[in-house]
Amino acid sequence: MSAVRANPAKYGRLLARVQPAVIQTRVEYRRMIAEINKLIDKDLTPEESRLFDLMVKLVQDYEDRNVPQLNAAGPLDILRHLMEARGLAPKDLWETLGSKGAASEVLSGKRSISKAQAKRLAKFFHVSADLFI
Repeated sequence: MSAVRANPAKYGRLLARVQPAVIQTRVEYRRMIAEINKLIDKDLTPEESRLFDLMVKLVQDYEDRNVPQLNAAGPLDILRHLMEARGLAPKDLWETLGSKGAASEVLSGKRSISKAQAKRLAKFFHVSADLFI
């Protein structure tokens, strides 16, 4: 949690624009992922940081309710699900996995995800690295 306090008026305007709420449908889920993606690579203001944390929590809650198989899925299944949920193609992971070849081998199941790749994937997807190990 940031030591800098969010400005209530600015935070209120962000909330009014994004309108975060408990996610009930796949369309709402994808919209929330799109909003999160807008903030991922930004240097966030305190207000954006609070909104980002809220949206991530809403997405995690939806995934916990609607994607229970993630708990029993293997690292590759989880990676594929996260890619699908965010509309990513293999090329979107080339840099994160190290190269085009490494991404191809991981996604085809020819190579397991290394600890270093798991850490980078965790940072990229904002999830625990344990999902990929």
